[in-house]
Amino acid sequence: MMKVVLAEDQGMLRGALSTLLALEDDIEIVGEAENGEQAMQLIRQKQPDLCVLDIEMPLKSGLDVAEAIKAEGIPCRTVIVTTFARAGYFQRAMKAGVQGYLLKDSPVSDLARALRQIFAGGRVIHPELAFSLWEESNPLTEREQEILRLLAKGESVAEIASLLFLSQGTVRNYISEIMQKLEAKNRIDAVAIAESKGWIK
Repeated sequence: MMKVVLAEDQGMLRGALSTLLALEDDIEIVGEAENGEQAMQLIRQKQPDLCVLDIEMPLKSGLDVAEAIKAEGIPCRTVIVTTFARAGYFQRAMKAGVQGYLLKDSPVSDLARALRQIFAGGRVIHPELAFSLWEESNPLTEREQEILRLLAKGESVAEIASLLFLSQGTVRNYISEIMQKLEAKNRIDAVAIAESKGWIK
């Protein structure tokens, strides 16, 4: 019997998932959380085998919880269930040692099957995510990321040139290269794209 903590901020969805998973002979739902803080408390108290985490939750996101579990060395396997097929989220989840990354539109029978595989020591990534996101690595150099971070703070070309001891022409060339790599319409767009993919923080 595997013990599972379920963390999802939408009450109806959490209730439905809990009810359907509890129908499985080998799954016991030992706790339900509506936010990331509550999820961490339950994981520490109940010591589940697995936790199923939504990404976008109040107080702590599912990724924050996964990172905390890894940092504290808690022997609980983590499964992210999300509507978001974002590369930045996926890469962060992999770094946090998440064993499962599934999309919410999957049937509950798929989730139950995935939980069994993960409980047995496997890893399950939704195929859509594996193909579209696994290979998407950051195309920006360290210097380009540095320039983008300064642009994100509202620094001008002249200010960036001064801070990095570069000529304004060189900074403009870097920005042009960044926009090309990210297929961005302008500087603001470039910053937004890089932030959404988790390529600058």
